[in-house]
Amino acid sequence: MDLSSLGLLGLFLGTFLAATVVPFSSDALYIAVMIATKQPLVCLLVGSVGNWLGSVTTYFLGRLCKWEWLEKTFKVKRETLEKQKVKIDKYGVWMALISWVPIIGDAISIGLGFYKTPAFWTLLMLFIGKVLRFGVWTLIYLQV
Repeated sequence: MDLSSLGLLGLFLGTFLAATVVPFSSDALYIAVMIATKQPLVCLLVGSVGNWLGSVTTYFLGRLCKWEWLEKTFKVKRETLEKQKVKIDKYGVWMALISWVPIIGDAISIGLGFYKTPAFWTLLMLFIGKVLRFGVWTLIYLQV
């Protein structure tokens, strides 16, 4: 199914899924729906909220993870987890601003949850990052 044919609902669903572990990029969808609806500010709101809620879901899934599960199920060594924790401790919630980056963004969201960064600030930074991402596409659209 082509999510762009669903308009704003498709945009919401696509941006939500793109921020979870589902391999999907929402940029082309965002642009297609923005062009089709000619409502760039509404698309900015819907896309940002959908993508943010997907990241919030991923963040809280990370909070549910246990070190022992990752070590046993995914064969991740404790040393690897401790090295990642050093990065999370160094950059903290600021990493959430780049959670929109393809491939690593989902890992960032899960990691922030797994290492239990402060939820309020993490979720706020996730939202700001999403608005900035789709804001850039919106500005490009408005300039064309």
